[in-house]
Amino acid sequence: MYTLYIANKNYSSWSLRPWVLLTELSIPFEEKLTPFHGGTSASWDAFRNFSPTGKVPCLHDGDTVVWESLSIVEYVAESHPRVWPADARARAWARSAAAEMHAGFQELRSRCPMNCGIRMRLHDMPPGLARDVARLQELWNEGLQRFGGPFLAGHAFTAVDAFYAPVVFRIQSYNLAVDDACKAYVQRMLALSSMRRWYEAGLLETWRDADHEQETLQQGVLLEDLRVA
Repeated sequence: MYTLYIANKNYSSWSLRPWVLLTELSIPFEEKLTPFHGGTSASWDAFRNFSPTGKVPCLHDGDTVVWESLSIVEYVAESHPRVWPADARARAWARSAAAEMHAGFQELRSRCPMNCGIRMRLHDMPPGLARDVARLQELWNEGLQRFGGPFLAGHAFTAVDAFYAPVVFRIQSYNLAVDDACKAYVQRMLALSSMRRWYEAGLLETWRDADHEQETLQQGVLLEDLRVA
């Protein structure tokens, strides 16, 4: 059985990707959660116990260690064909869209850090963030229209949906304005049992990482905190 090392469910967008994929596709794994430790240096020291980069997520499969979310997904796909779409065209599109998320959308990441349990009103919508949101809508609509939905690359949840799962939570937390088709996709994703499990667990976490909290509060006005005290 795989062992997946992750960090806080409230904050760790990178951990969410392989976790939600394995969970939604009913691929067995053992979860090991190590919370962020009060700053990058302390977290690196703790994560180095299981990850060569000192970062999460990290997958262990016996003696095989796989780090980086995209590499983890590709490794799992070698044994589980449902990870990517069966159709070659849809699979090529899905891989490209997942890679774009992995490497891009920098303004969206920095302006809207994942924090599942809060609701924020952003101070402003700078041009870089507006471009990222526009590109996100363009990409999602292309996938939904080309492959028929209800997921980005067709009828089934696949890795490309897992890669955009953190964005779904960001749209909810920061009330980002998207078109009706994208709103419907967000609601479908939030209704998945795997996404509900992650979200509910995140709300119950009592850990608070000062760096993550400060980064979030710099972006706007806190409207609501739904996490346990």
